[in-house]
Amino acid sequence: MHGRVGRELTLTVDDLLARPLVERWVTMACVSNDVGGDLVSTTRFTGVELAPLLAAAAPDPAADQALSTSTDGWTAGSPSSLLLDPTRGALLAVAMAGPDGPVALPPEHGFPVRIVVPGLYGYVSATKWVTDIEFTTFAARADYWRDRGWAPPGPMETAARIESPASYASVPAGRVVVTGSAWAVPRGIRRVEVGVQDGGAAGSWVTAELAPVPSGGATWRQWRAELDLPPGGYTLVCRATDGDGVVQTAERRSPLPGAATGWPTRTVTVT
Repeated sequence: MHGRVGRELTLTVDDLLARPLVERWVTMACVSNDVGGDLVSTTRFTGVELAPLLAAAAPDPAADQALSTSTDGWTAGSPSSLLLDPTRGALLAVAMAGPDGPVALPPEHGFPVRIVVPGLYGYVSATKWVTDIEFTTFAARADYWRDRGWAPPGPMETAARIESPASYASVPAGRVVVTGSAWAVPRGIRRVEVGVQDGGAAGSWVTAELAPVPSGGATWRQWRAELDLPPGGYTLVCRATDGDGVVQTAERRSPLPGAATGWPTRTVTVT
């Protein structure tokens, strides 16, 4: 940990393992995920709280970027304020959930140490095989993806997806069960609504039943709704409301340069 800091710090893996370890469920998403896409996942990470480690380096308050580097030279620029905020819960992760409990990070997930920052897309936070964190500014240094046209980091958008019925499925008329997941890290999900695009036979929005989640808003939330649909062709649509009461925007936007937005849809035939 170096750059615009009061003192440089060097830590080994053994140094990290000697510190208190915490477990935290986190949903991570790729900024290139399309509306309703599958580039998102949730797991339980084990690691060391990053905020106090960074604070010990006494970073310059004007250094608004924490630029992390991987062993292969890849870089990610995160807002320093978020990494230094203990309520955000950023980790230097050393393990993740396995079938029978925590296991050391597999090589493809960043062994021996990776960064996990709830609420930031992976391109500006999720550095695997991390070796270096430099405090600098966004004006002075651009990371790997900003050099390739992607926008500076913003908060993770409120997003949802329909997971069943499958696209272009044929389902029996009557009570049609629609399920999916929604996420708005770290704000959490307050409500999900499901309906038929352009009104259709479903009429108004139906409020979905939400599954319980761990405390806080760092994970996605599964949901389930039932629609009364007579025979015909339909485009199902859903929208989520985050923990602050803000409804997911309907504005359709492609991922580049800074995350897709819009309500996900799925076309089905009711027979």
